[in-house]
Amino acid sequence: MKIVYLALICLCLFTFNTTVQAQDNNTLEVYGFAMTDAGYNFKTINPDWYDVLRTTKLPSNSKEFLPDGKVFYSVRQSRFGVKSKTKTGLGDLKTIFEFELFGVGPNAGQTAFRLRHAWGEIGKFGAGQTNSVFMDGDVFPNSLEYWGPAGMIFYRNIQIRYTPVMTKESKLALSLEQPGASGDPGVLSGRIELANVKPLFNVPDFAAQYRYTGSWGYVQLAGIVGSIKWKDLNDTATFQLNGSAVRWGGTISSNINLGDKAVLRLQGVYGEGIQNYMNDAPVDVGLQSNPGVANQPVKGKALPIWGATAFVDVNWSKLFSSTFGYSVEKIDVSDLMASNTFKQGQYGLVNLLYYPVKNVMAGVEYNFGRRDNYNDGFHSTTSIVRFSFKYNFSRVFAWE
Repeated sequence: MKIVYLALICLCLFTFNTTVQAQDNNTLEVYGFAMTDAGYNFKTINPDWYDVLRTTKLPSNSKEFLPDGKVFYSVRQSRFGVKSKTKTGLGDLKTIFEFELFGVGPNAGQTAFRLRHAWGEIGKFGAGQTNSVFMDGDVFPNSLEYWGPAGMIFYRNIQIRYTPVMTKESKLALSLEQPGASGDPGVLSGRIELANVKPLFNVPDFAAQYRYTGSWGYVQLAGIVGSIKWKDLNDTATFQLNGSAVRWGGTISSNINLGDKAVLRLQGVYGEGIQNYMNDAPVDVGLQSNPGVANQPVKGKALPIWGATAFVDVNWSKLFSSTFGYSVEKIDVSDLMASNTFKQGQYGLVNLLYYPVKNVMAGVEYNFGRRDNYNDGFHSTTSIVRFSFKYNFSRVFAWE
């Protein structure tokens, strides 16, 4: 895989030997940045997430992830991407291929290639992996911390998208997106009856987004609906645990210009079973008691969740900028989930960034996070101070 990436880079750099700054031409842009983070976590966090602040990964009890106080260094935010625009008889064909070095999933905690975007669009149609239509990427603050606010929608998903309205003031987008979810058997996690319960996703998620833009900023409304099913493969069992739930959610977000030098970024979200689309949330479905039904004493429940995010980005001058704000999410946990299950997360930051010359940034940031458990009375907090250094690069190749 690494050989493929290197070959792509070489192709981008050497195939085109003429740079033409003509907006109507075919173009290919090679871009990215190298970024280094260094900091100190005054408390502790799951070691797989040592260089970020995820409230879901803070300790769930007083002895987890000890000892407190850790220095960290990381280059995992570094990014490389390629964008293209090609003229066709149906309009401009636009593509983007982008990856970074932040390992997740089986590569959690590692510096490893991670695909961000693999996307193409022509006219009003697009397909591939990119930001979900349910998401508003413009709400993300100008932070040094990589993962970002807990209470916002943030998910890149594989999708087929149709954008029937694209004007200077209005945008309407519709998508069919890859479904997915996770469940928590809670206090019954050791029961053999649950071992044969498997997820089933047989229809895509449907998302819609409308944005109105004016001189003051913009406002965006988005919604999503989908099906979450689970099937008990043990047909002869005494208990039948088949079930389903409807995933649904709505969000309103906005950027509001505060004069010429500041922007207020806002989002509110509410839904059930949409944890998969949240920036930092656990499972979509929890186990709920079902009294009075002998052959189905428990059932799955799509967990309600709400979140709110508010940040201000300020450009003090050409050399300095700052960001400060707060985000929160809260989940209505079902009654059979463990007492130390994540229920609420809070996230805040303030920073000062310095831009000494073009394409170079250095900054310092303070991050605060808090995790509250379901019903055992425990909560954990952390404070992080980080220093970051970022070096951007970009080159556009154009031809007729």
